[in-house]
Amino acid sequence: MKHLLLSILGCCALLASAQQVTVVKHQRLLQGVEGPAYYPVLDQSGTRLLFASGVDYGLKLYDMNDDVVTRISSERCAGIDAGFGNDGDVYFIGQTMNENNLIYRTGYRYNVKKAATSVVLEAQHGAVNREMGTRGVAIRGPHKSYVSSRNLGTAVDVKGSNLIITVNGKEHTCSPVASYAGYLWPSLSPDGTKVLFYAAGAGAFVTDLNGKVLASLGNYEMPCWYDNDYVVAQNATDDGHQFTSSQIMLLKADGTFCHELTRPTSMSMQPTSAAGKIVYTSIDGNLYLMEISIND
Repeated sequence: MKHLLLSILGCCALLASAQQVTVVKHQRLLQGVEGPAYYPVLDQSGTRLLFASGVDYGLKLYDMNDDVVTRISSERCAGIDAGFGNDGDVYFIGQTMNENNLIYRTGYRYNVKKAATSVVLEAQHGAVNREMGTRGVAIRGPHKSYVSSRNLGTAVDVKGSNLIITVNGKEHTCSPVASYAGYLWPSLSPDGTKVLFYAAGAGAFVTDLNGKVLASLGNYEMPCWYDNDYVVAQNATDDGHQFTSSQIMLLKADGTFCHELTRPTSMSMQPTSAAGKIVYTSIDGNLYLMEISIND
């Protein structure tokens, strides 16, 4: 058994060493045009980019084809948890505070073609979050929820230390990894067959649609799919008060390979990826676009 284990580990090492990753494009976006920008999110085509801007993290949209930036919302924290639906529209959550310092969250939909914003979920006190499905979008609150389609298709959400996986309208709740601090950043692979999420204190994991763990990727934060076989994530360290290093990593979704895309001293973080493009920001709020080539 010992010799078999060593043989397997040796094969994995050979496979990993045979893979080569080359950065073929690396440029700064919106230099001299926008101030600090955080929480970037690409659409499926890789041509539109959402990001948070300003001291209140309002939401902006950058169209790379037209090279135009549009302010979608100045509402507090609107840019922190925004995303593109399967219909191409933008769904986001804004925050307001009443006279008693209670925070109320409202769900919005921004029609990209019409450049128009509408309220889809009225303000309510408590946690409100998005759930992005292959056929629709849900914005769920403690009292009321919004669903853009009766059948979300395949979707994933998290609640505490639970994965909530929906397939053809049927929900399945599971806890594949022990994490007392909860799960974060759930997403579906582009082909809709695998789930990626981060378990606080444990790291990033990939499961199938039944919640069976397929791979443990390591203690990398803010993971997102590069394609069906690779994941991009943030590798950060801190001293308990502030970041001491942060870099962007490329990980194979089966856990057999990792590669530095940026150096730890670059203080790069918050990656997003789609259509072969990777966008990330720096600790100072500078946006960068990267394209890579992977030779297996």
